[in-house]
Amino acid sequence: MTEHRARRRRTMVEREAELATVDEALEQLTGPDAGGALLAFSGPAGLGKTTLLAEVRRRAHARSCTVLAARGGEQEQTQPFHVARQLIQPQLAGTSEQELRAALGSWYSIVGPALGLCAPEQGAPPDPQGLRDGLDWVLTHLVVKRAPVTLVLDDAHWADPESLGRLAAFTPRTEHLPLLLVVAYRPDELPAHADAFRTLPGRAGQRPLALTPLTPTAVAALVREALGGHAEDDFCREVWTVTTGNPFEAVELTAKVREKGIAPAATSAPLLRDLAAAQRGSGLVARLDRLGPSTVRFAWACAVLGTAIPQELAARVAALGTEAAADATWRLRDARILAAAGTAAGPGGPGGPAAAFRTGPGTAEEPEAGLEFVHPLIATALYRSIPDALRVALHGKAAAAVVDAGLGSSAAARHLLETHPENDPWVVRTLREAAAENLRAGAPEAARRQLARALREPPDFDERAALLYELGCASLLTEPATTVNHLRAALAEPVEDPALRQGIVIRLAQVLAHSDHLAEASEALAREIPYTPDVRARLRLQSEQFMWDAFNAAEPDSPARSRRLAKLADRLTGRDLTERYVIGLRTWDACLRGEPVDVVLHHAERALQEHFSWAYEDRGFEVPVLAAMVHMYADRPWRAERLFDAGTAEFERQGRRGAHLSFAYSLRAYIRYRRGRLAEAEELARAGLRLAERVGRRTPVHWYAIAILVTTLLARGRADEAWELAQEHEYRAPFPAAVVFPDSQTVYAELLLARGDAKGAAAELEAVDRRLTPRGIQNPAWCPWQLHLARAVSAEDPQRARALAGDAVRRARAFGSASGIGQALRVAAEVAAPEDRPALLREAVALLAASPAGYELARAQAALGAWLRDGELLARAVVTARECGADALEQEAAGLLLGLGGALPRRSSGEDGLTAEELRAAERAAGAEPPDRTERVPAPAADTEAHAEPDWELSAACRKLGTDRPGLRAALADTVRGTG
Repeated sequence: MTEHRARRRRTMVEREAELATVDEALEQLTGPDAGGALLAFSGPAGLGKTTLLAEVRRRAHARSCTVLAARGGEQEQTQPFHVARQLIQPQLAGTSEQELRAALGSWYSIVGPALGLCAPEQGAPPDPQGLRDGLDWVLTHLVVKRAPVTLVLDDAHWADPESLGRLAAFTPRTEHLPLLLVVAYRPDELPAHADAFRTLPGRAGQRPLALTPLTPTAVAALVREALGGHAEDDFCREVWTVTTGNPFEAVELTAKVREKGIAPAATSAPLLRDLAAAQRGSGLVARLDRLGPSTVRFAWACAVLGTAIPQELAARVAALGTEAAADATWRLRDARILAAAGTAAGPGGPGGPAAAFRTGPGTAEEPEAGLEFVHPLIATALYRSIPDALRVALHGKAAAAVVDAGLGSSAAARHLLETHPENDPWVVRTLREAAAENLRAGAPEAARRQLARALREPPDFDERAALLYELGCASLLTEPATTVNHLRAALAEPVEDPALRQGIVIRLAQVLAHSDHLAEASEALAREIPYTPDVRARLRLQSEQFMWDAFNAAEPDSPARSRRLAKLADRLTGRDLTERYVIGLRTWDACLRGEPVDVVLHHAERALQEHFSWAYEDRGFEVPVLAAMVHMYADRPWRAERLFDAGTAEFERQGRRGAHLSFAYSLRAYIRYRRGRLAEAEELARAGLRLAERVGRRTPVHWYAIAILVTTLLARGRADEAWELAQEHEYRAPFPAAVVFPDSQTVYAELLLARGDAKGAAAELEAVDRRLTPRGIQNPAWCPWQLHLARAVSAEDPQRARALAGDAVRRARAFGSASGIGQALRVAAEVAAPEDRPALLREAVALLAASPAGYELARAQAALGAWLRDGELLARAVVTARECGADALEQEAAGLLLGLGGALPRRSSGEDGLTAEELRAAERAAGAEPPDRTERVPAPAADTEAHAEPDWELSAACRKLGTDRPGLRAALADTVRGTG
């Protein structure tokens, strides 16, 4: 048996219970059911956590498990993804780039830089949630592919935040995978972002297993195994006393006794205290001093470099030649201070920390073994013994050495963080390079620390503005207020580069707007526009200002802004992206103000004449979304869905799985709601809400996810569930200031109406009136506040209710969408005098029958059928409501139909495709439309066409295709392309 194995066996004394737990977990992992498990071991330094985990690895290997091993390092805590790279890189050793791309698929460019598998691509940094999902996917894929897997993390308290936080969040999945996750840590040093590990079970249902010091009996057994069975009781007892039962210290002390030839007798007991002191703290330092100055410098260099230390790199930092370094290495190994990587207690070799020493891109190759300290206690003691000034100097030398060795700026950055500012341009440049790499790899906090240190160096005068801008970009997601300060400070600098200045202003406006300071965002742009001489640059700033003004509900002079926007956009041709952004904003403004729908669609097609990406690096996705949404309000939801499909795919390809993807899912749900596909809408809305919850509550994306889900639940007749959802998520005033879709306060008022609180709803809707009317926003197809208010006040003030509904009908006719007019007519009938109701409802049904709005059609059919006591119309209402998933409306119409003695219609197969009759009706109607038609079909007059029976085959085709009658030609062509 080798000395290493003997030491391992000795330090496993009194760990039978822990090992039994490990064996039980491994049996569960490798058994026929292949169940995962979680084990955590905690305890102060030296109690044998590292050795225990080494034994876990050995036993896992013996059971043919794939072992992923990593170890946190005290000096590597600021190195992003240090632990993640240790876990993943060895498993991909020797894999070519082509094979990596094939294995990781769309995740390659997202997680590759974080794991050191490829260089970060130029462009926007990855979405934080997308990166987290990508890392989860990689680990899950690896576990499934190489099952069963044992993942061992030692010294978790020293793991970098990026890796540790992700692994802690991953722990709930392990029980559903063929994975045994084992961690060890010092409980007093575990950071807050790893609190999940404090509740990992040591056994099923228990908290982590806390390792305890050895008993006197165990220490005696350990001593006698190392020194011989003749070791006397008093001597063994003294070993236990001076080491307090610490296994590491007991093993090291007995090794020292053996080296010095001390007899294990009672008479030698007084010598033990001094020998034990030499193993730690000042005693260790004194022992090191006796090895000579060259050896001391080499040990200090190793302590600064951390783990998996290449001998030649330590020699460079210590300013030693090759022979001197080799001699120092031998002396330190002989003194049991250093060991070859993988032979000291703990993870090493192919799966150990050597795998992560190279931190630059493209490092998925088999790592070379380096040196490491026999125990982290020794490394910590030596590092803290280095005189302060010398320690700073050694970090500076280490930074230069790792760069010269080709390990990259990120490896150097952690050393530069420990140095003092010296006005060194190389330091600033290296830190900026490291920050750029970390930011694109998905570690913005690390980038922020590096840029903040570069700012203190300080940079050259002409670099300061650029550095402040980079610092603002790095802190954008985590500290918006700090970002604003950095960007404003950058603008205060004399910026000679016009592109840089424009970038600073645009980013400042974005941060202010996303922090719900829309007026300040507009003001920041307005201050810069007059001083921007370049015409195209000025247009870009104007487009940004128009956008944030459009979202600002408190904009002081919205009509004047609309006039300026219309004047500018109407003379633009859309020759570049900025012009198309301005035209897209004109499209949305026209929709909000209720300009004729053909004008809205005309501008929308101008904005969309070329590909309108949702993921441009230096622009938001707001304008492409607005250009898509107007098609929904204009009764062309099929076109909106195609644009959303493309935009969502872009988000997913780029790993934007946080707010971006939540918005996409929620708004797709809203489109489905408007089409009357309520079950699909609910499913998408819940998916959007799940993503929004990960972003954070009471954020804009969370508000809209709740609003859309509440709206959908109300349509399905589940008002109580909608109310509980609103209460759970604190969906109430104050509402967001932004003008988007749907209007949050109007949705809340609709919820109050559904609960019978007409007064409360009226108060909310009066506030909506005061907020929107001064801005000239009057399209009921976008926000039907007048219709809800008419219903709320109808009992107490029927005349006002009729006036409100009549004005809403007038506005809806001015806009011209069949669904908007039909909805307004239905509500107008609800509050109208009895003699006026039939005509209003007939016109509503006629219009809605030629629209894609299935749910609104079902409501109008049910209302007219109930008023006329028309069984055939009620039967149609039952079928339409059933197709929509409007459960309560279906039951209501069915009850009325049965009350008239009618029979319920049979359930159809539920196919979405057009029947032959529906297709022929759609083709006839599309053929009747001139190819260059720009005028809409006039709304049928109440006393003529409204009395005619609608073409129900054509009506079904409009709903299935997602279009009104004028849009049939394009919708049919799209259907042919989609099925061809």
